[in-house]
Amino acid sequence: MKSDPVLVIKWILWPLAILTLLQRLIVLVPNRAKTDDFTTVYTAAVRFLRHEPVYVENYDTVDPHYLYAPSGSLLMAPFGYFDPETARNIFVALSTIALLVALYVMLRMFGYGLNSAVAPAVLFFAVMTEAVTNTLVYTNFNLFLLLAEVVAMALLLKRKDLWAGVPLGLSFAVKPLLAVFLLLIILNRQWKALITAISVPVVLLGIGWALAADPESYIDRTMPYLGQARDYYNSSISGNAAYFGLPDWLTLLLKAAVVVMALISVYLLYRYYRTSNELLWWSTSAGVLMTAMWLVGSLGQGYYSMLLFPMLMTVVFRSSVMTNWPAWLAVYGFLSYDFWLSGKWLALGRSLAYLKCTLGWTLLIVVTFCVLLYRYLDARAEGRLDQGIDRPLPPGDEPGQHERHEPATVAAHTDTGDDGPVAPGVARG
Repeated sequence: MKSDPVLVIKWILWPLAILTLLQRLIVLVPNRAKTDDFTTVYTAAVRFLRHEPVYVENYDTVDPHYLYAPSGSLLMAPFGYFDPETARNIFVALSTIALLVALYVMLRMFGYGLNSAVAPAVLFFAVMTEAVTNTLVYTNFNLFLLLAEVVAMALLLKRKDLWAGVPLGLSFAVKPLLAVFLLLIILNRQWKALITAISVPVVLLGIGWALAADPESYIDRTMPYLGQARDYYNSSISGNAAYFGLPDWLTLLLKAAVVVMALISVYLLYRYYRTSNELLWWSTSAGVLMTAMWLVGSLGQGYYSMLLFPMLMTVVFRSSVMTNWPAWLAVYGFLSYDFWLSGKWLALGRSLAYLKCTLGWTLLIVVTFCVLLYRYLDARAEGRLDQGIDRPLPPGDEPGQHERHEPATVAAHTDTGDDGPVAPGVARG
């Protein structure tokens, strides 16, 4: 008699996931790296508390720069009360908690519990990625953005709109990477979320502006720098164009292609999935818009890719754009920890190392566009657009078993909690 496959998966993946996370925290984080994002934040926090100028850096160097608005300085200020090492350790600890809570909320949002085989798989996948690993090692803010994203999405799905705007607003106060959610909130007519999503960062900016010694320097010095496409540590199209010396017309053409594919994809998602599978619509639309923003904006960095975790998680749905191998080839590009610089093929290796993330993001946009477009064209040719663009289920299959209730069905077999299975998009109390 063979063992239950679900139990076998859990036996294998839980120790792998936990030990991999511990290796990052106990070995890689203390070892540090040549990139140190925390020191600039800590220095700015100390200066902010002492009412000294914060925006005094030389932007001509390739060192990490402090780029947060005065609202971000306000939120980071408490770390300035500690010595540098203690502050760093606290930040890493809070980042780890943010990661674990974010993954748990995402699991519940998709209908899975900690007793499912999906839980260790998600944790192992997350901590193996370059995005999570380097965020911990560099001691960056990105894991708090991931937490804000999934908590906001879960609250929006439960129609707790005012509360959903709070984590978004807090994230905007530091980094505006989740700004695409404002567009999706408008498209979904969840107007109340806009109140808190906008008012929270505005209030924090006002307080930070009043307490900062040089808030005008953020406008005069930092914002112009943010609009420039640097040619190092930059996976955007503009960053690669600057590094490889691409002509302006080609750069604009590539950006235009990404924007067109992203907009068509978002339209098809809105038209055919917003009401039939809202969780898939939120996750995929946000992922497409953020990826396009990183590609066509002035700065795109690989560890932003963790914000695509909800989009990747939609693979459990039949209608997901992730149910094909090219999509996961793209994921390898922007999330793998592999480094392709080769001593034997220097030019090729350097190009692959520098372009890996950019190519991954671009392929994700292309795959999403092609999957949705061909679904639409097939449905139009077969005269079934009024039924959606997914191909009809084979005769005899239960309606809905391959869509929103499928994760809950799996969870029912793997989560033995007294509350019963959790429906996708609904967190158990």
